[in-house]
Amino acid sequence: MITIWHNPRCSKSRQALALLEERGEDVQVRRYLEDAPSVEELRLTRDTLGLRAVEMMRTGEAVFKDLGLSKTDDDDTLIEAMAANPKLIERPVVFAHGRARIGRPPEAVLEIL
Repeated sequence: MITIWHNPRCSKSRQALALLEERGEDVQVRRYLEDAPSVEELRLTRDTLGLRAVEMMRTGEAVFKDLGLSKTDDDDTLIEAMAANPKLIERPVVFAHGRARIGRPPEAVLEIL
């Protein structure tokens, strides 16, 4: 099963989902803005991606600045911020076969299939 953390308003997220569907993949869509991942899910995602928390964040979002966050904050602080404000999560994130990729560019998600 493939899961995508999806925001239908995001062109990259729509493109990644379309790539998966064009390949005939069975995709479970999670609208992460409505069904926000927990702190634990975000920690697991960070570890699966092999990234630091800041590398899976949208640091240009106004809420990042409004919360007084910094790119040098520790992972726990940033993960808690993403759990409370899922708009901060970079999108889309695709999970398949125990691996994960951020779909930037959208074709990057094909690496884990």
